[in-house]
Amino acid sequence: MSQKKKKTPIRPTRIRRPESDADIDKKPDVTDESHESHEGEDLPEIIEALTGGPGTTLFGDDDMTGHNPADIPQVLPVLAVRDIVVFNYMILPLFVGRDKSVQAVDAALAGDRYILILTQKDEGVEDPSPDDLYMTGTVGMIMRMLKMPDGRLKVLVQGLARAKVKRFTANDPYHIAELTPIIEPEAGPLSPEQEALVRSSREQSERILTLRGISSADIMSVLNSVSDPGRLADLIASNLRMKVDAAQKILECVEPFRRLELVNEQLLKEVEVASMQNKIQTMAKEGMDKAQRDFYLREQIKAIKRELGDEGDESEEMEELRKGLTASGMPKEVMKEAFKQLRRLESMHAESSEATVIRTYLDWMIDLPWKKLSRDRLDIKKAEEILNADHYDLEKVKERILEYLSVRKLNPKMKGPILCFVGPPGVGKTSLGRSIARSLGRKFHRMSLGGMRDEAEIRGHRRTYIGAMPGRIIQAIKQCGTRNPVIMLDEIDKLGSDFRGDPSSALLEVLDPEQNFSFTDHYLNVPFDLSKVMFVCTANMLDSIPGPLMDRMEVIRIPGYTEQEKTVITRRYIIPRQIRENGLNDDELLITDKLVSKVVREYTREAGLRNVEREIGTLCRKMARKKAEGEKGPFKITVNNLYKLLGPPRFLDDEKEPTLPPGVAVGLAWTPVGGEILHIEVTTMPGKGKLTLTGKLGDVMKESAQAALSIARARADLYGIDPNFAENRDIHVHVPAGATPKDGPSAGVTLVTALISALTDTPVSPDLAMTGEISLRGRVLPVGGIKEKILAAVSRGMKKVLIPAQNKKDLAEIPDELRRRITIKTIEKVDEIWPLAKAK
Repeated sequence: MSQKKKKTPIRPTRIRRPESDADIDKKPDVTDESHESHEGEDLPEIIEALTGGPGTTLFGDDDMTGHNPADIPQVLPVLAVRDIVVFNYMILPLFVGRDKSVQAVDAALAGDRYILILTQKDEGVEDPSPDDLYMTGTVGMIMRMLKMPDGRLKVLVQGLARAKVKRFTANDPYHIAELTPIIEPEAGPLSPEQEALVRSSREQSERILTLRGISSADIMSVLNSVSDPGRLADLIASNLRMKVDAAQKILECVEPFRRLELVNEQLLKEVEVASMQNKIQTMAKEGMDKAQRDFYLREQIKAIKRELGDEGDESEEMEELRKGLTASGMPKEVMKEAFKQLRRLESMHAESSEATVIRTYLDWMIDLPWKKLSRDRLDIKKAEEILNADHYDLEKVKERILEYLSVRKLNPKMKGPILCFVGPPGVGKTSLGRSIARSLGRKFHRMSLGGMRDEAEIRGHRRTYIGAMPGRIIQAIKQCGTRNPVIMLDEIDKLGSDFRGDPSSALLEVLDPEQNFSFTDHYLNVPFDLSKVMFVCTANMLDSIPGPLMDRMEVIRIPGYTEQEKTVITRRYIIPRQIRENGLNDDELLITDKLVSKVVREYTREAGLRNVEREIGTLCRKMARKKAEGEKGPFKITVNNLYKLLGPPRFLDDEKEPTLPPGVAVGLAWTPVGGEILHIEVTTMPGKGKLTLTGKLGDVMKESAQAALSIARARADLYGIDPNFAENRDIHVHVPAGATPKDGPSAGVTLVTALISALTDTPVSPDLAMTGEISLRGRVLPVGGIKEKILAAVSRGMKKVLIPAQNKKDLAEIPDELRRRITIKTIEKVDEIWPLAKAK
């Protein structure tokens, strides 16, 4: 290769000699048509090529060791490049594909190989005009050229000198420009500030190399060997990742130190970016290293388990899940969601936390009985025998169950009823649910709702939470293994609510036969049919159950048992159970029905049978101790040893007072644990008509007392009361047991009776109890809990009871045996009370 003009030699420029033209392909390419920026050529290779590092030779002839800007022709062909600014001493390959560019290269090769390289302002312009090019560029020497099969050229150029365009002399067939070479000023001795700038540039370059993980020893020796500030600036700038406008600004700066300042600013930015990039890469590498280590250890564990035969192939597990989902019988929409999660699981790492969540979810989906139903026992006679064997009395409940079975037999598609048993503790509400399941031949599950405050207990937790699981309804379905079990929701009146939600509201969907066919648990997130489930609820009272929830249930009241019923239940169920639980044989405990009645009457006073069972259990434990000590049975319990074993009687038949003083009347009250008697005391004293109420009374009872006082004043002549008592006497109404709150619409009749008794100084019959509310017009209003109240009156030895006439319909629930032990009078008006209540 030769040049036409060879004059003043300058510093030699060394590059690595390619072994062949094809070696050009090994370097990154820059094309005048590419939008990809290649300003960041590998710094070590370019610097080594520029400064003649180890293993480099002179390019071309030995006399071509330099150039003088004065030797550069004044008119040169122009090569427009898109996304790079070429600096002095920079060697780079270029792809040339546009027609004008190819012809410009051909013209340069035909002449002195000089070409003016100008950068486009907008790289998107396909055919740039002179206005689309920067007017300052670099004169380059085409050192080697290679034609590509597609007609493009691949050239290797070296920047020689800056130049400024005076004007364009031609634009067709390629750009030709008249130029003025820019002669850089000679750098004199460096001032301290300039020396600091040079050192700072070298230090920042070293930091960038270190952050990029490039060995900097050789490179820094090259940078340290370059003392000329302008050349150092160009050397660094040619290898910085800069935008075109920033690089062009540095190219156009002629003054060496100012150019180095601009380069130093870019270095500082690049250091900051490289630092952040290095930090990100380090964090990513650490995470990747940990993941790789974990993966390697897991694979080792799998291999060990495989050798031990403890682990099957993962594909087998996925196939088992797929078969389980297919065989589960779930609806199409549910199946679609399940297989979607299965596909996600297959694409995950087996040991990832999310894979565990999805696998557990799929296990739940497979285990749920989507189509499995237990066959109902539709033999009505057999079901009746089972109910009668399990429970004494409760005819209304048994009748309802047999009605359900009859309808089920005639219409297999009927929806499950929602029954709610309401009654005092110990009357057999919970055990009745188990008997229902037994009579139907279904699985039974009991769920206690007492104190439940979290809505998620019913609807389940969403799978986004750690430890998420389905609600207790779905858990019960899975545990039973059938879609139509009997689920007992115990203590539904004791549900709570707080910031975690209202479980009673969540039950609205569960207990609605028109909605629960598509109940959606938050964990499953797919509908599940609950319409075949028979829900049985229990409650002690209805007041605390929300109206919308109670509206979905069929309420069946179980008020309590009479003494005779308790005796039969104790003999038939409680005694055999306690004998077995205490290690005795059936023939080792002898106790007569008379003694059982005595235990019921003298040691318990409740609507249910829990205390009766405790007392019978005490007797069995006493006999079990004798047997354990070596005594031989059978053990007979008599009246004498009954008192010795259980202690003195707690309740006596003659507990009621033989006579009552004036101003005292016995009322009847309903409580969640059964009926109770309530003494109301009234006394008068000289005063100015003040009414005092004590005994921790509620608002309803206070209003009843004021109404009773108004009736007494209005009917003073009828009852023989001093008409001026409201002006000269104070009245004090007290209900004993002041620590116990008392309220309810049942005390009006008792209050007016006690008030008339006090004002007329006439006692009330001691064996009379009464209940009912009053109005100012003198009507006796109906009340609830009649059976419980009559049971309480009988248990306290009362002989007569007064009830509102409108409650006469409730007497149908009173057993004949109970009605024979007490006289029941119905009253319609207040004026009927006093003739029946006053002592004879």
